[in-house]
Amino acid sequence: MIAVKNLFARGFTRRGLLSATAAVLIASTSPVVLAATPKDTLVLAWAIDDIITLDPAESFEISAGEIMGNTYDRLVRFDVADPSKLYGDVAESWTVSEDGKTYTFKLKPGLRFASGNPLTADDVAFSLRRAVKLDLSPAFILTQFGLTKDNVAEKVKKIDDLTVVIETDKAYAPTFVLNCLTANVAAIVDKKLVLEHEKDGDLGYAWLKTNYAGSGPMKIRDWRANEILALERNDNYYGEKAKLPRVIYRHVKESATQRLLLEKGDVDIARNLSPEDLAAVEKNADIAITNRPKGTIYYFSLNQKNPTLAKPEVREAMKWLVDYDAIGATLIKGIGTIHQTFLPMGLLGAIDEKPYKLDIAKAKELLEKAGLKDGFSVTMDVRQTQPVAGIAEAVQRTFAQAGIKLEIIPGDGKQTLTKYRARNHDIYIGQWGADYWDPHTNADTFARNPDNSDNAASKPLAWRNAWDIPELTKKADAAVLERDPAKRVAMYTELQRDLLKTSPFVIIYQMVETAGVRKNVEGFVLGSTSDSTYVFRVSKN
Repeated sequence: MIAVKNLFARGFTRRGLLSATAAVLIASTSPVVLAATPKDTLVLAWAIDDIITLDPAESFEISAGEIMGNTYDRLVRFDVADPSKLYGDVAESWTVSEDGKTYTFKLKPGLRFASGNPLTADDVAFSLRRAVKLDLSPAFILTQFGLTKDNVAEKVKKIDDLTVVIETDKAYAPTFVLNCLTANVAAIVDKKLVLEHEKDGDLGYAWLKTNYAGSGPMKIRDWRANEILALERNDNYYGEKAKLPRVIYRHVKESATQRLLLEKGDVDIARNLSPEDLAAVEKNADIAITNRPKGTIYYFSLNQKNPTLAKPEVREAMKWLVDYDAIGATLIKGIGTIHQTFLPMGLLGAIDEKPYKLDIAKAKELLEKAGLKDGFSVTMDVRQTQPVAGIAEAVQRTFAQAGIKLEIIPGDGKQTLTKYRARNHDIYIGQWGADYWDPHTNADTFARNPDNSDNAASKPLAWRNAWDIPELTKKADAAVLERDPAKRVAMYTELQRDLLKTSPFVIIYQMVETAGVRKNVEGFVLGSTSDSTYVFRVSKN
């Protein structure tokens, strides 16, 4: 729990604190009497245990993405209403050279960070260079343009205080490059503030993991891992100021608890409601349901370092051992739609082909062909949130019908992700959200693995599962360079069909993000990506 004296020290008034006490209390095992949320504070119940860091150069998790989207600016953003449209964020305008390799951005004048420091082209160049030099999980979004630690100082340059230039190695489709620059890894950090906290040349990395150095409409005030994250209005923001002074995310994993808090008015929005709890709150006259198809897919994947899981017949058998119909009718009713290809519907080239269904006999036939007639034992790392935990249990039951003994290893988001990123799992079940609105965002991670060695620079999902695919990598590389939209669609169609049959990814459904919202809340719109749900636009009447 945030200490009372700490809240006062951080700018919370006594009146605001007394009214907000219930809203900032962390869910615990001891009974607590809660009051309605204050009029000047938006309180959301959400499972935020996947947040590992607050540094946009490292942040690569679903709920962390939303925090970054509300607290950090970037050169450009996409329109939430129409993701195919781009607009300038701190960039006032931009041009692309005739050879398609040089992007020149003119910045809006008079910009300032939350700290009060001026935001200039020097900060933009520093931020992009920093992300490339740190070379953490999301850095590949920038390094795919040919940027490296050695050349980024020459390729990303400040021309003057309001002009920055980015040079790419190839003539990519401009929309692809610009969409990548909407990603969190391209967020702009306060160079002066970050370097004040630099230690041993780490570019402020240790400090920024738990601190804030942005210019977005809101600023991060407090973060307690697996407990609470509090945002506060940034009065230095260049655009329309946040409508509410503060937004508080409460970590609440259980859907039933979220529903209870929402119905009592102890939270304004519930983000992880199960189909059953959604059906219950729909009957409440004070609550509205909002939803939107998300660029997020849920899947489980098979580590190819495990010799049993590396057998093609086993990979295919597991795709026949999922009861998609039952999962669709129960576990994801109202919050997802069955989908089996790596591109979510809405992205260029996405296909909606669903060849797999539960077929125990077919799976057994494939396992026998692989020399595993009597089955085998395997583990699955599972983040204990719904519907992931429920799907894992459903798969455990259907696997057993084919003789596969599945042991579920529970953990929180940080534990399961850390293990997955180190390639220490057998099977991992989780979600993948589009980092930018272009099909390469998913092709680059599911269908591309340029270096399968343990110390590879690029570590996409194919790498995490040790899937060595040089030919598919070439196809993905060719697709991102194709400027003809029709030809590009055909290339992504072929890639999706290749992965359906051969990949170690068992894709189950596309997320339809759904939230329960109290009716006094206005302006809450779910975004199509993790970083485009803008709580700073929300008000309460």
